[in-house]
Amino acid sequence: MGSQSADEAAWSAKSVIAEFPQPLAENTSSPVPFFHLLERLKTTKREGWRRFNITHGESISDHMYRMAIMTMLAPPSLARKLNIPHCTKMALIHDMAESVVGDITPVDTHVTKAEKARREAEVMQYISKSLLGGVYGGSAGETLQSVFQEYEDNETLEAKFVHDIDKMELLLQTIEYERTHRGKLQLTEFYGVMKRIQLPEVKEWAEAVMKEREAFWADKGGAPLLRQS
Repeated sequence: MGSQSADEAAWSAKSVIAEFPQPLAENTSSPVPFFHLLERLKTTKREGWRRFNITHGESISDHMYRMAIMTMLAPPSLARKLNIPHCTKMALIHDMAESVVGDITPVDTHVTKAEKARREAEVMQYISKSLLGGVYGGSAGETLQSVFQEYEDNETLEAKFVHDIDKMELLLQTIEYERTHRGKLQLTEFYGVMKRIQLPEVKEWAEAVMKEREAFWADKGGAPLLRQS
């Protein structure tokens, strides 16, 4: 493994949080400081869209909200194998670390995949211990940490389903922005995720979305690509 860059070595959750307009109270028995941290998920935009001049696009919490609803509508053939409430919880937790880390996309090559994982793990540790460690005996923080790690490990059926839902939500948002902005987004970046969907039930949803896209552009001729800024 190569050595960390100076920027990677310098990054810490504490250093980012220290720049917040209002400090977060730590090691208290109240969940209120944690509630304040979640506000950042409402206001932080998903970066992939901003590069294509979609400046009023979805926030991180927008993305997670629709994912959570989607988990509740798993087809019966799949739902009977799943703990659906657990999947819904995972959908609402999986990007929680981005409240501090921000939305790092695959094209952000200045931050390696391993470094992204390290930062997110550090933030979840901060949430679990510094913000929620004294709340209700620490059980809430432990649960968040456990569910986040389950998603990261991607070994349980619930984690695989939520990973697929993450990709499916991206497909939905992609075609919706194409319709709104009357231009096509790059297939490799946005539609390439379809190939990585694992479960047949979610693949069926993805195929339906792609058919919608084909029908939408069929009568519009050579639609322009939405260019990166």
